Amino acid sequence: MSQMPQLSACPSCEEPLESGDRFCGACGYDLSAVPARPQDNPTITMNGSVPAQGAPAGAYPEPPSAPPAGAAWPAPGPDAPPPPGAPPAAGVRFDHPPQAEEHPAPPGGYAPQPAEYPAQSETYQAQQPDEYLLQAPDPRVSADPAAQAAGAGGKVCVACRAGRVDDDGYCENCGHAQPRERDHMEQESGPVAAVSDRGLRHHRNEDAFAIGSTALPDGSPASVAIVCDGVSSATRPDDASMAASKAASEALLAALPCGTHPQQAMHDAIIAASRAVNSLAAEPATAREHAPHQNAPACTIVGAVVTSGLLIVGWVGDSRAYWVPVDRSAPPARLTEDDSWAAQMVAAGLMSEAEAYADERAHAITGWLGADAYELEPHTAAFKPDRPGVVVVCTDGLWNYAEAADEMARVVPLDAAAHPLHSARVLVGHALDGGGHDNVTVALVPFPAVSQGAGSA
Repeated sequence: MSQMPQLSACPSCEEPLESGDRFCGACGYDLSAVPARPQDNPTITMNGSVPAQGAPAGAYPEPPSAPPAGAAWPAPGPDAPPPPGAPPAAGVRFDHPPQAEEHPAPPGGYAPQPAEYPAQSETYQAQQPDEYLLQAPDPRVSADPAAQAAGAGGKVCVACRAGRVDDDGYCENCGHAQPRERDHMEQESGPVAAVSDRGLRHHRNEDAFAIGSTALPDGSPASVAIVCDGVSSATRPDDASMAASKAASEALLAALPCGTHPQQAMHDAIIAASRAVNSLAAEPATAREHAPHQNAPACTIVGAVVTSGLLIVGWVGDSRAYWVPVDRSAPPARLTEDDSWAAQMVAAGLMSEAEAYADERAHAITGWLGADAYELEPHTAAFKPDRPGVVVVCTDGLWNYAEAADEMARVVPLDAAAHPLHSARVLVGHALDGGGHDNVTVALVPFPAVSQGAGSA
């Protein structure tokens, strides 16, 4: 026979009751009229299983009452999870379906086995709230955005490390402007090394260099270094310096193995560089109409050729070459004379060197490579040093901070001939520490020339 529900308090006046009371002793409420507790049917699934049978009509479809044929549920043990379709135990929530464990069964329990749960119907899935639906990631798409950009054949943004860099140099993801390749350049070719840096004040690097090593007809080695400085007041100075350095180095490396005297080869290389810069002025007429006030592309040039017993320098403009001996007790020397207003004042005896270079017009150049140059006069000079040393080939971005030969010798590392790349970095750092007001480029060429592969360690 059915049993009455046992209540601890009267439903009417909440008077405490004792076991077996049929009426409330305080208000006389008939306790036999208390309806039975309805079966609890949750409206939200707790672990992916459907509600138990007996749910109100239209709430959820009823699940199968038994597992599919051939699949037997394991006997329950002390720690066994409930079978699918059963209401969850009080205080227990399964965020994922129970999985088979790899360890032995606990004492008195059972070893869970993988089971195939009945597939949920389309009607049930359609009734689930949207926030419970999670889409699995597409395995065809990489989780690393940087890998995606690299895989697409583009550069990855240095700022967000996720976006691809477009052809204009900006990140397609965050819009960050990317550093240009020429902002800082380093190269080592055999015993020769060069470093170029944008500096701290300029928005781009208008310097360029080219270095290389070759062999003379007798098999002895020869080293080549070219450094160019674009004229900022001209159009496309960065293109001018790059074209000039490339043309001059290619001319030297082609002429020296053929037996051309190094000094003549240097002269011809400067002529080739001038032609390369002049060709940049052949712009469409419409381009000149939009910027009639701008000059043709222009740059300065300085170069050095070092053999086993000969040192050749050539230049046009105010980029310089210095001689720094390995034995610092011997005097260093400046090997070039500037094509500049200050140099003209000193040569004419109108001003001392200190006065001339202190003037605001000091760096106004009187010679350069470009279609609007007054007259091309390549300067060349030949030297026969009697001791080992290193040739410093540089733009004014460096020598502005070490103008005199003895000042340059003090900042050149003592092992520059053995470690030219490291020493070039030190010299660029010296200019940046001094203020970095201009682009900085320096090439170091050890004398005498050594065979390829004997560069810095």
